[in-house]
Amino acid sequence: MLEDLVKKEVDKHKKKVEQDSYRLSYHLMPPVGLLNDPNGFIQWRGQYHLFYQWNPFETGHGAKFWGHYQSKDLVHWQDYGVALSPTNWFDKNGCYSGSAVEDSLGKLVLFYTGNVKDEQGNRQTYQCRAISEDGLHFEKEGVVIELPEGYTAHFRDPKVWKHEDLWYLVVGAQSEDLKGKVVLFQSNDLKEWLHLGTVAGSHEGSLEDFGFMWECPDLFQLDGQDVLIVSPQGLQPEGYKYHNKYQSGYFIGNLDYNQVNFEHGTFTELDRGFEFYAPQTTMDDQGRRIMIGWMGVPEQGEDQQPTIKHNWVHTLTIPRQLHLKEGKLYQMPIRELKSLRQNRVDFSHVVINQEEKELAQVAGDVMELELNKINILNDFRINIRNHCYIHFDKQRKLFSFERERFTGDGMESRHCDLEELKQLSIFLDTSSIEIFINHGQEVFTSRIFPSPHDKAVSFQSSEQITFDLVKWNLN
Repeated sequence: MLEDLVKKEVDKHKKKVEQDSYRLSYHLMPPVGLLNDPNGFIQWRGQYHLFYQWNPFETGHGAKFWGHYQSKDLVHWQDYGVALSPTNWFDKNGCYSGSAVEDSLGKLVLFYTGNVKDEQGNRQTYQCRAISEDGLHFEKEGVVIELPEGYTAHFRDPKVWKHEDLWYLVVGAQSEDLKGKVVLFQSNDLKEWLHLGTVAGSHEGSLEDFGFMWECPDLFQLDGQDVLIVSPQGLQPEGYKYHNKYQSGYFIGNLDYNQVNFEHGTFTELDRGFEFYAPQTTMDDQGRRIMIGWMGVPEQGEDQQPTIKHNWVHTLTIPRQLHLKEGKLYQMPIRELKSLRQNRVDFSHVVINQEEKELAQVAGDVMELELNKINILNDFRINIRNHCYIHFDKQRKLFSFERERFTGDGMESRHCDLEELKQLSIFLDTSSIEIFINHGQEVFTSRIFPSPHDKAVSFQSSEQITFDLVKWNLN
């Protein structure tokens, strides 16, 4: 069986993978090979299930499996290996991204895209379904949606939810005139699906040209409004926006289920760092909307990451709770991550004045830093492991993150406009950084690959700055 070959591949490279100093401490990674999109994120029977796109046989994109993690608390995860394998006529070239719901009988139901290519490389695409009684073993039930007219075979990533008494499903799509779209379906039994039409996309409503493909749509209600998260491909840089190869962001609006229309505002990027793509959300039994993303971007320096020589690449972000505040999506690390905290160190009213300053015990490669009551006259700079830099320029109202390129040939940077900097939460792992600004107003997520021996952190300002700081090691 194909699953046996995967297990052999994991066992074969286990020692080499685990010897990599860039393996992370509290992020989800593949046991071998390539990880990308999070899939099927759901809380079911008291357990959180998180699946992911996985190519166990190489560190490049190929025929994808679904890997499977499970957790009680979103912090400590158990690896359950392969959930779906590309073994059927309708998914033989990959079990692509999708979602999970609980049906009326209490079964766990997965929806995913089956990718099929002929000998000439021509693509066919099917939306497929699989079910499970125990959350560990999955039985494929085959195709539930075939490609409707008007779209190319780039038609994938079904996300399912229930509204009133009916089920709905959105798919990321490309129209025949090569424009990115989101397409809506309806069902009363999760088996027979009615094609309702396009609800959003490039050249839909007031939106002008906005990419050639929209991937991984996720439509949900939050704080009384409808939110569409999507990953459009083909946006051109605009000021400080859209500087990654592909983007992930959101529209806030109202979905009219009867008129099949999503009226929305402007597109806002979810994350301003280098590596963030294809996020997926779920609602848990505490009423929280929680999001996890892929800490990577397709076709953007993937083959340059140093972990490849250890036969693995990519990771997922930490889970983040979402809120709407003044028309903007805020995201903050879930509170369960506090259980990782150890060895608290406090510094009250730190003063930096025309100097670069290291603070005793504020160093490391697996830690959380929290800065509060930040008072800046001009600028503020944090040097992390002599590899990446956080910078706020008060005069220009500009926040920047800079890191060394994967190739080692200089620095690269990402930016966002920011009126003021009052608070920072920084989650550092051996080869990643996630920066939450002003309690989640802006977020920068990136992979970093400093020298494993360099754990220094220093603070610098051209004029006086004061702040309070708390540091925890994360176990």
